Amino acid sequence: MDEILIISNYYPPEKGAAANRIEQLALKLHQKNYNVTVLCPLGNYPKGKLFPEYKGKFSVTENRDNVTVKRLWIYPSVSKNLVVRLLSVLSFSISLFFYLLFKKTPKKIVVQSPPLLLSFISVLVLSIKNKKIILNVSDLWPLAAIELKAVKENSFSHKFSLSLERYIYENSTLILGQSEEIITHIKTIFSEKNCYLYRNFPEHHTSELVIKSSENQPIKIFYAGLLGVAQGVLELCQKIDLKELNVEFHIFGDGAEREQLEIFISNQKEQKIFFHGMVERKKLHEILKSFDVAIVPLKTRIYGSVPSKIFEYTALGFPILYFGGGEGGTIVEENKLGWVAEVENFQELSEKIIEISKLTHEQLNSIKNKVFKASKLSFNLDLQINDLIEIGVF
Repeated sequence: MDEILIISNYYPPEKGAAANRIEQLALKLHQKNYNVTVLCPLGNYPKGKLFPEYKGKFSVTENRDNVTVKRLWIYPSVSKNLVVRLLSVLSFSISLFFYLLFKKTPKKIVVQSPPLLLSFISVLVLSIKNKKIILNVSDLWPLAAIELKAVKENSFSHKFSLSLERYIYENSTLILGQSEEIITHIKTIFSEKNCYLYRNFPEHHTSELVIKSSENQPIKIFYAGLLGVAQGVLELCQKIDLKELNVEFHIFGDGAEREQLEIFISNQKEQKIFFHGMVERKKLHEILKSFDVAIVPLKTRIYGSVPSKIFEYTALGFPILYFGGGEGGTIVEENKLGWVAEVENFQELSEKIIEISKLTHEQLNSIKNKVFKASKLSFNLDLQINDLIEIGVF
């Protein structure tokens, strides 16, 4: 059985798209007869505190669905203090450096990027050890950091990050990009680099669409995911007006905006916005069976970013209300997966919500069936992995 190692900053039981994405890859490679090991930090995301089962431990090795998961020490933090955050990043970076340097690792390694520092350390050590490095790029850093105004252009941090970015692209054996924009960007830097499109398709093993909504219920739009600055869910709640519409907005998740969001919702009950906190993924999917439309927002159009929620929720039959710009909007429009509003154009978003509010549940259920079928045809993880294996990526 061929061995493969995946290096990631996130893995379940941690929540969120990043952890789900890597787990999906690990499970699918296992199904394809690879002996898969995942190397990651002790579980702490998104709260920045070690989960109870990892407290007081330096490292943990466990088996999750036939995937070996090796968790290394980290000083976790989501502090806004730059020094504390840097200490947290460096703690796992040091653990990872010594592990890769002195431990036996397989010939093939998948390295997740970002975070840039972790992918740099991984590529540095693995290139010295002459490993096959498969760099999996899900977002373009530092470009995304500039667009989010997290880093100032031409600052020391920006220039340092650019040097890390160039190094990992140059020294990886090949690169997987989650979007066409990512591949285009990399090719402008290293035109000869072997790059392949790898979308974050989920695999829910759902053969039939289950619909539980009925005509006497309001239309339920939901957001499920990270409540961070990049998603802009708080601003979205502040700018939309649902008072006169047959629409409810339900929010599932956790993150930096949670506290402000809860305060806003408690003071605006007439807006019909409901907050449910973080819910375990399988339980969430069960709850969502009575919901209607998934909203996918981004605060800023981020070049290269395609939110995996598009694939996650269309695979469950939910039409998408996309509010993020870029390639994600093109995917929704070309595959007829729902509605697209220009990023940060809250007037257009409100018009789309009004349009949705006028639909009957019979019409919505028809849209759901079409989205479900389109997703099955276009977003097939099994076929995607088979194609990549066939051309020798893995």
